[in-house]
Amino acid sequence: MDTKHKSPSIIDSLIPIILLIIMLSLSVYLYGDDSSYGANQIALILGASVAALIGMKNGFTWKEMEAGIIKGISMGMGAILILLAVGALIGTWIMSGTVPAMIYYGLKILSPSIFYFAACIICALSAISIGSSWTVAGTLGVALIGISLGLGLSPEITAGAIISGAYFGDKMSPLSDTTNLAPAIAGTDLFTHIRHMIWTTGPSLLIALILFLILGFQPTSDGDTAGLTIIQDTITSSFNISILSFIPLIVVFVLAYKKVPAFPTVLIGALLGGLFAVLLQPQVISNFVNKPELSKGLTMLSGVWTALHSGFSFNSGVEVVDSLLTRGGMSSMLNTIWLVICALTYGAVLETTGLLNVIVKFLLTFTKSTGSLIVTTIATCIGVNIITADQYISIVLPGRMYKAEFARRNLAPKNLSRTLEDAGTITSPLIPWNTCGAYMSASLGIATFAYLPFCFFNLINPIVAIIYGIFNIKIEKIDESKS
Repeated sequence: MDTKHKSPSIIDSLIPIILLIIMLSLSVYLYGDDSSYGANQIALILGASVAALIGMKNGFTWKEMEAGIIKGISMGMGAILILLAVGALIGTWIMSGTVPAMIYYGLKILSPSIFYFAACIICALSAISIGSSWTVAGTLGVALIGISLGLGLSPEITAGAIISGAYFGDKMSPLSDTTNLAPAIAGTDLFTHIRHMIWTTGPSLLIALILFLILGFQPTSDGDTAGLTIIQDTITSSFNISILSFIPLIVVFVLAYKKVPAFPTVLIGALLGGLFAVLLQPQVISNFVNKPELSKGLTMLSGVWTALHSGFSFNSGVEVVDSLLTRGGMSSMLNTIWLVICALTYGAVLETTGLLNVIVKFLLTFTKSTGSLIVTTIATCIGVNIITADQYISIVLPGRMYKAEFARRNLAPKNLSRTLEDAGTITSPLIPWNTCGAYMSASLGIATFAYLPFCFFNLINPIVAIIYGIFNIKIEKIDESKS
């Protein structure tokens, strides 16, 4: 801490955190699932304001804190750009027939009894192949939510299965940014890190899959055959269902596999969706624009342009299909971006003023054993995910803070890198104001707290990691490690 700045006390650090917890709890109590449409944002800004006042008391100037806020928000700009691109992609992919085709064929292939299980497996394999949970959720996830509604299944459980599979695949893929970041911070190599994660990640996924199978065989998952036929007939009567509709999806997955950055990958996918809408669905665009005075060329341009910024609107008279296919557009992501900016502002003020650092150092005083060190690291990752709203910070900050302590206790770096992912990466989509939680909710159309109880893999993985730590299972010493 700079000499002109007074070191914050533990009380200083706890005040804005406790205040935020109270305000967010009140927000959820008063507004329920609608709390993320403004109420949570106000709570985060008020919490940041209180933290800033404490910072000023300790000698920080507004300019210093403002610089920290700008830096913090800039770290989230990548996520914000991806959110906008995904909104555009959803709009054009519905209009192009890509999403309707995925729903149509999915309804034909997937059985209700194994649907949740299959959704988790499909997303896991896809995320392993491309290394991106966000891309999988924003593409396959959107279609799987639609299929679940067609089968008369729970969209909340489906979202849990999608996120469970997507985050397993993301975590275990050598192409994933977090999977590369964690070992880099901890001081181990990528494939040693991945092999070590199998011990906690494998059992967690197995338990999650068993739970999804059990839920799938419940009587409530029998599906509505009549409703299913209506959805399929409505789709086929309105869209030109073709295998060609899958080309934008294939291109996005190839680009992601080739490690093209996420924003240009998704934006290219969105533009391809617009192109294929013109090629395959000209009548759909004409009905959507509904301006007979325009030439055909301008009608096509107007339709694609509108889908990119405001999404696609479908009016078939079948309510379930209309609600399913009326989505997307960059504008649909603006509320989520508002939430992300407010959350990053709050986290940035706490980090800039040293309040977050005090909490982490305080937690270190409780780490007397290897098990308690693992538990403390997990708790810190989850806490940083909550406070800073960014999964990358939840890996980097605890990694920096505990790296020396793991080395001092002769613990191999791969133990730290695994723990960072078991808690930091995995819990990020469970927090509504975290960039990941906000993204998943916006992309899938399901409130975070609604899908949270069914993200079995994400909930189980940190518990498995804690058990391994407490009972010293697969916790390797430096001199025992061959890495």
